[in-house]
Amino acid sequence: MRIDYPDQTQLPQLRRLWQEAFGDDDDFLDAFFGEVFSPDRCRCVTEANEVTAALYWLDCALEDRPMAYLYAVATAKKHRGLGHCKALMADTHKLLQDLGYAGAILVPGEPGLFQMYRGMGYEVCSRVRQWTCGPADRGMALREVDGAEYTRLRRQYLPAGGVVQEQENLALLQVTTRLYAGEGVVFCATGVETGHLICAEFLGDPAAAGQVLTALQCRRGTFRGPGNDRDFAMYRPFLPGKAPEYFGLAFD
Repeated sequence: MRIDYPDQTQLPQLRRLWQEAFGDDDDFLDAFFGEVFSPDRCRCVTEANEVTAALYWLDCALEDRPMAYLYAVATAKKHRGLGHCKALMADTHKLLQDLGYAGAILVPGEPGLFQMYRGMGYEVCSRVRQWTCGPADRGMALREVDGAEYTRLRRQYLPAGGVVQEQENLALLQVTTRLYAGEGVVFCATGVETGHLICAEFLGDPAAAGQVLTALQCRRGTFRGPGNDRDFAMYRPFLPGKAPEYFGLAFD
């Protein structure tokens, strides 16, 4: 078993592993590997010239302290239960600490994974509220915004202790969602075309959600934002210092 940064010859294997684990289509993978991926933010396990596990990270920060958002952690089905993920995570933790990151953040893909990550030194650092609603009687003035304006507004609306997610986070966000702002709100969303809005993160006044749906002519909406409904992100520190209190942009 070898753990290292990937080389260009391994990109097809990384794509196949991603599709097996997460089911994303070629259009998404073309965008991710073309616009977001960097080999120096990826580690993979290789055995007999086969990529058996991989993970990626996106740079983020809390009060200018660099942190790594570990993303798309996956092990090939036929290699699960052999310790490849555990070895990959241990190797990545050491590397990130050596690189000067203050800590690592991740969002378990399903409830059963919280216990697994606790065994790797993670604790819940952020809870969120998730809710659904229908349209309100009246809408609100909304506009689509570019990445620069979204970045500025998101910083403005982040709650205390919120993690700043920009750079490659923003690049991936623009691949997967549309960015909006209105009076008292900023959010990223998909589903306008289908009439069911899905907001990966809704910052600002949650009571405005129904007005957003009316403005976008959507019948239904699912929203996620700061709150205390359920455990969401987990954090493992590498250096002493404040832990995040809110982490909201998960690319799930």
